Amino acid sequence: MAPHPLLSLRAFVTEFPEPLGKLPRDGYRDLLAPGARGPVQGAEEVRGAIRDLLRHGGYKPTGRGKPASEYLVRAAAEGKLGPINPAVDVGNAVSLHSGLPISVVDVDRLRAPVRVDVAPPGTRYVFNAAGQEIDLQGLLCLFDAEGPCANAVKDSERTKTSDATTTTLTLIWGAAATANRVDEAVGWAWELLGRVGATVDRVELTAG
Repeated sequence: MAPHPLLSLRAFVTEFPEPLGKLPRDGYRDLLAPGARGPVQGAEEVRGAIRDLLRHGGYKPTGRGKPASEYLVRAAAEGKLGPINPAVDVGNAVSLHSGLPISVVDVDRLRAPVRVDVAPPGTRYVFNAAGQEIDLQGLLCLFDAEGPCANAVKDSERTKTSDATTTTLTLIWGAAATANRVDEAVGWAWELLGRVGATVDRVELTAG
């Protein structure tokens, strides 16, 4: 990962006992419901720190470009945050309650080498099945050999999970000011993933 004065990133790989499409889908519904509360709670200082993190490279985290964690708060309050699959649901639940944006990508869709850096001008990718694109200039992103594929706002359609996914890479996009909360979020995510028999390994990040 490129050096960054405000980033406190955590990453881990999850191996599922079966493809995601064969695992129960309703195990985390209660955590996504309106008014639900988890053991790791977000706060206004988390929201501000995450926005400052994303602004550092020149990105503007407002409107449709706001952090994914803020979108989840609104979706949950409106009762629109339903289950997708265990990998995504755990990411959404932990992000919703902690206030930290979380990316979940299919490891088998990544092409090594993988790195985290700020996207240069002119960088874009498709983020949904409808073909909509996001302008990534100035935004911290996960890159693989084919280009950017995930960030704290919208992940790429190219590397999203599917029913066939068996291994995922999760990134918790924390700010240095929220480092303790990031560690709490990792621990809770690991606990939730254990409910479906998944095994988790921390990714050691190197600067350079």
